[in-house]
Amino acid sequence: MAKKVTTKKPLFGNTRSHALNATRKKQKVNLQAITLEDGTKVRVSARELRTLRKNVRLKDEQAS
Repeated sequence: MAKKVTTKKPLFGNTRSHALNATRKKQKVNLQAITLEDGTKVRVSARELRTLRKNVRLKDEQAS
């Protein structure tokens, strides 16, 4: 089982009908399972994964 690293939580709200009935709904976080270079499996949000990939690329370019 991959370890969850992100601090994001689901969003809650109401679905409203024309009669103004309120039904609770939940938007879940978009978690992606990835494997790090050291072999550790973690679950991060899609936004964090995008940021990680961007920063790793910048570090690789600066080292060259």
